[in-house]
Amino acid sequence: MSAKDIFHDTVTTALQKDGWIITNDPLYLRLGDDTMRIDLGAERLIVAERDKEQIAVEVKSFLAPSAISEFHTALGQYLNYRAVLQMQQPHRKLYLAVSIDIYRNFFRRDLPQLSMQLYHMKLIVFDPVTEVIVQWIN
Repeated sequence: MSAKDIFHDTVTTALQKDGWIITNDPLYLRLGDDTMRIDLGAERLIVAERDKEQIAVEVKSFLAPSAISEFHTALGQYLNYRAVLQMQQPHRKLYLAVSIDIYRNFFRRDLPQLSMQLYHMKLIVFDPVTEVIVQWIN
């Protein structure tokens, strides 16, 4: 089993502060002989609709020396997880969780912006100090 990202617990706390219930830690998916492990599954009640909104969250710290290399890995994971989720749990939205610093210093650059637009990536931007969600990017 792979190790949890250093911001795993921070994102868990931030989601809970935002009204989410963590339902899976981690969320396992299986496709044929392959098992995938998305960091978190969560849900919250949508009162107006009396329905539940469900998400899956992959947490990334971007601590390696090359942010581009980290982004390539994160994007590949994101696309693979989303494909399997669309088959097995199409109601669940996938998000990539990144810190406010990584968002400001990397995700506003041209390549990440192009990829986010082209691949319809969803982000959760969180503050690791206050453990709150700063922004949802759909």
